[in-house]
Amino acid sequence: MEVGSNHSLVTEFVLVGFTKEPYLQVVLFVLLLISYTLTLIGNLCLMILIYLDSHLHTPMYFFVGSLSFLDIWYSSVYIPRILADCVNKSRVMSYTGCVAQFFFSAGLAYSECFLLAAMAYDRYVAICNPLLYASAMPRKLCIQLVASSFIAGFANAIAHTGNTFRLHFCGDNTIDHYFCDAPPLVKMACDNTKVYELIMASIIGCNVVATTALIMGSYTAIVAAILRIRSAAGRRKAFSTCSAHLVSVSLFYGSILIMYSRPSSQHTPDWDKVLALFYTVVNPLVNPMIYSLRNKDVKGALKKALGRVAAPR
Repeated sequence: MEVGSNHSLVTEFVLVGFTKEPYLQVVLFVLLLISYTLTLIGNLCLMILIYLDSHLHTPMYFFVGSLSFLDIWYSSVYIPRILADCVNKSRVMSYTGCVAQFFFSAGLAYSECFLLAAMAYDRYVAICNPLLYASAMPRKLCIQLVASSFIAGFANAIAHTGNTFRLHFCGDNTIDHYFCDAPPLVKMACDNTKVYELIMASIIGCNVVATTALIMGSYTAIVAAILRIRSAAGRRKAFSTCSAHLVSVSLFYGSILIMYSRPSSQHTPDWDKVLALFYTVVNPLVNPMIYSLRNKDVKGALKKALGRVAAPR
C-alpha cells in the first residue's frame, strides 16, 4: 500500500532493543530473567499472604494486593518480549502485535495511576478519620474503586491507542526501543503530528493532573493531621503507613512524567530506554518489597505462614 509517491506503509516493526552485542544480550537476558522471576514471586507471595491472613483483610491491604495483581500483568507486557528478543536475531514485531502491546501497556499504566490515587484516598481516610475508617471504606467501595481504576485505565487506553495508530507509519520501520512506545512511533509517522500531540497531551494531562491532584490533596491533609498528633511515636506510626505508598508513587509518576511530558523533539532513544526501565521493570519488582520489608503486619503474616509450613505433621 502506497502513501504518496515515495513512501510505503509499514506493516511490521523491528525492535532495536538495548544492544546488539551478543555478550551483553546474554547478561541482559540473565538479569531480566532474574528480575521477572523475583517480580512474579514477590507479587504472588504478597497476594497469597493478604488472602490467607485475616489480619490483612483491611482496605489498605486489599489495595496493595490489587496493585500486586496489576504489576504482575504490567511486567508481563514487556519482559517476556525482551527476553525473546535477546535470543531472537530478527526482533520483528507485527503491526497487530505492536498495537496489542501498546494497548495493554497504556491500559495498565493508566490503571496504576488511578489505583495509586485510590490508595492515597484510603490513607487519607485512615489517618484523618480513623474512627470512621471501617464505615467509610467498606469492602464494596474498595472493590468499586479498584474496578473503576481498571475500567477508566482501559477506556483511556482505547483513546490513546486509537489516536496513535490512526497515524500512517512509513519509511524506516526500525523502532529504537525495546517495546512499541509512543515517542519512537511518532518519529516514524509520515503525517503531521501536531494534532496527535495535542490530543495526546490532553489525554495524558487530564488523567495525570486529576490523579496527581487527588494524591497531593490527600497527602496535604495527611501531613496536617500527622503534625497535630502530639506523641512522636504516634507521628512515626502514622507516617509509616504512608511511606511505602509515597515511594511507589514517586517511582512510578516520576519516570512517567519525565518520559511523556517532554516534546517529541527532546526524546533520545538511549535516555528513553533508561527511563522506561523504571516503570516497566523496576517498579513492579520493588513494589512488593516496599510494601512488605518495613511492614510489621506483612512480616508477621509471613512468619506465621512459614511457621505453619515448617511445623511437623
